[in-house]
Order: sequence, then structure tokens, then C-alpha cells
Amino acid sequence: MDELSIFNRLESNVRSYCRSFPVVFKKAQGAILEDEKGRKYIDFLAGAGALNYGHNNPLLKKELLKYIESDGITHGLDMATGAKRDFMETFEKLVLKPRKMKYKLQFTGPTGTNAVEAALKIARKAMGRQTIVAFTNGFHGVTLGSVAATGNSLFRDGCGIAPQGTVFMPYDGYLGDNVDTIQYLDKVLTDGSSGLDHPAAVIVETIQGEGGTNVGGVEWLRSLEEVCRKHDILLIVDDIQVGCGRTGTFFSFEEAGISPDIITLSKSLSGYGIPMSMVMMKPELDQWKPAEHNGTFRGNNMAFVTARVALEHYWKDASFSQEVKRKGRIVRSRLSKLVRMDDSDIISARGRGLMQALDCQSGELAKKITSTAFENGLVLETSGSNDQVVKCLMPLTITDEQLNQGLDILEQCVMESLSSISGEISNENEVEIGVVA
Repeated sequence: MDELSIFNRLESNVRSYCRSFPVVFKKAQGAILEDEKGRKYIDFLAGAGALNYGHNNPLLKKELLKYIESDGITHGLDMATGAKRDFMETFEKLVLKPRKMKYKLQFTGPTGTNAVEAALKIARKAMGRQTIVAFTNGFHGVTLGSVAATGNSLFRDGCGIAPQGTVFMPYDGYLGDNVDTIQYLDKVLTDGSSGLDHPAAVIVETIQGEGGTNVGGVEWLRSLEEVCRKHDILLIVDDIQVGCGRTGTFFSFEEAGISPDIITLSKSLSGYGIPMSMVMMKPELDQWKPAEHNGTFRGNNMAFVTARVALEHYWKDASFSQEVKRKGRIVRSRLSKLVRMDDSDIISARGRGLMQALDCQSGELAKKITSTAFENGLVLETSGSNDQVVKCLMPLTITDEQLNQGLDILEQCVMESLSSISGEISNENEVEIGVVA
């Protein structure tokens, strides 16, 4: 019997990752996935960024099992629990105080889009305005509020209703390296005839993950904050995929030295792949009435446990951050080597920390690379408006040996795919010449 038959027969057509990786996975540890047949794969996907500390991290698993065995609270709505208290105290001690940050914490529904929905609502409520400015190629979720701030037409077309309340502006580099898109934003905000209603907030990813690993420059982010302050607009940073250490610092915006009014976190916040989302807002913005924004699963106590342990172990000092940056330099060096090896000048590299990517310019080429990689034991995905970007999103805890082994596979697959593409082009040219003759 086909091992995938039940999925093909009963599961909705909306499934996606299983189409790219058509095996049944059985177990995982660290940066290694294993299927039912015992074949192992190096994971350069990490749950789309939800597994920064790897699969079944033993430090987190130990405390989670202890909590479950002690009959700790599993589900408690938003009631006060020991697990929540311990997480909040640890977050304040290891994240907020060292960075001199003052924020209120709101625990929303379990996924990233829940955090974005809450952030957009509180911004509109606090400012008394409706319009949100988002950016080209941005991705913030697929529920109605967050998809309105998402640029990709695939997700917007799936709504069944026109997304509302958002105006899009060009992201850093969208109009070319010589165009200052923040200057453009400032101009339309200043001009009363631009047609842009005074926004409540701007929402931005410092690195656009799903949009193609587009990196917002440090100066661009600083200028964005300045424009928001100038025009009395809130700045929301969506740190759901690129936060929790992905870029080398806990928050992705730390290098820019900006102070967002609202921050959304999810994915690797729990540290163990357990659903957990949180909104951080400056205290004066906490204008909710009790239960005004709620949800049944807005306090995952098992996630509080693993999130606390992750903070205590990995963020007690700067050593983990330095390790992520060191590994990021290894990946960037290897990808840059690949770019130099490409005689056709098709591919280019970009990214920051352990969020690195190859822009292949062609979705066909990117798909060929990732599918060949999977056949050779490496799991990684594509992103970008045309799926033209091969994205490396490995666990931050990956060993150097596993990292280099995965990069070896990627290098082999890139060169094979480029050679194949070149061969196809040559054959097409030969056919054309033959027709002319």
C-alpha cells in the first residue's frame, strides 16, 4: 500500500510541504529528520523557523516531561499559572532588562497570525485610525487581518473577499539600490494629496522570509522609525520568523538600535515547536478591555515551560548569540563561493545570521535545486514571489559537521542544476539553429 495514500485520499488539497517532501517522517533529533524507512535527512527548514533549537532538544524535553509527569497545568485559558509566571519572570530578567526594554506582554492564540491580528487591532484602537502601511513582498499570515498586510497574491486570492485596511509601500531595494523608499514613504505621508490616509501603524519584517529573504538595511530601518515618529505612526516589527536568535541577536532589529512600539513573536518562542505567540506593546498602548481580544488557546503552559528553559540555557549570556553569528558567516561564505562558481551569473546570495538564501531568478531552477537536494538527503524550501529563492533556515544548534555536510549537498545540487539548465538552453539553441539552416 502506498505510504502516502491516506494523505492523498483524505487530506485537503491545501497541503503543501508534504508535496515537496513526499515521505512519511517518523522521528527527529537536533538537525536530523528520519522517515519511516530509516533514511535520514539534514534539516535546513527547521519547521519554517519554528525549531531554532532543533528537534526534540534534550534540555527542553527533560523539563517538559517533568512538568507533564507532575500533572502541571496543560490548559488554563489566560489564568495565572506557575508556568506562565516563571516564563514571564525569566523573559523580563534575560530579555527585557538587559536591553532596557519596557513592554507589556499579551499572549494571543497559538500561531503567528494570531499575534499579528492582535497587533493590528491594538494599533488601530490606540491611534483611532484604520489604515496600516505594509510593504511589498511582506508576509504576516493568512487570516483576514494579517493577509491584508501580506503582499503575495496567492494568499490574498484565497480570502474570498477583498482584503481591506492596508496600503503597500516599496520595501528596501524594491525599486533598485539607488531609490530611497523611506524618502518616498515620507513624501506620501507629508503630501495631503497623495491619497494615503493618516495610518495607525507601519508593519515590517526586518528580513522578509517568505518574501524571498529580502534584507532591510540598518539605515533603512532607522529611517523608517524616524518617519514613524515624525508622522505620529506606530511601528510594528513582525519578528515571528526572524526573531528568537535567527539573525544572531534575540530580536532581529537590535543591530539597527530601533525601538518598535509593538513586536510580534511566535514560531521559535516556545523553543520546542509547541504553538505559542506573543505581542509585546509599549505600556501606554495596552488599552484593551478585559477579554476584548481573547481565544481559547492563549496560554499554552507546556510552551511556557520550554520557552523558559530555552531562555535560561541559550540567552543567559552572549555565547549562543556569538555562535549563531559564527555559523552564519560559514553559510554566507559557502553561498558566496557558489555564486563565484556560477559562470552564468544567474544566482546571488543574501541574508543575515542563519537566515541565508540563494536568489536563482527562476522558480524552475530553485525547484530543481531543492528537489534534487531532497533526493540527496537535504530538506530546504523555496520562497519569494515566484519561488525563485532557495532559503537556508537550519536549526541554530546545528553542529558544524552537519552544517557543512548540508552545504556540501546544496553545493552539489546547485552546480548540477545550473549545468542541467545550461544544457537545456544549449539544446534549444541548437534546435533553433537547425531550423534556420
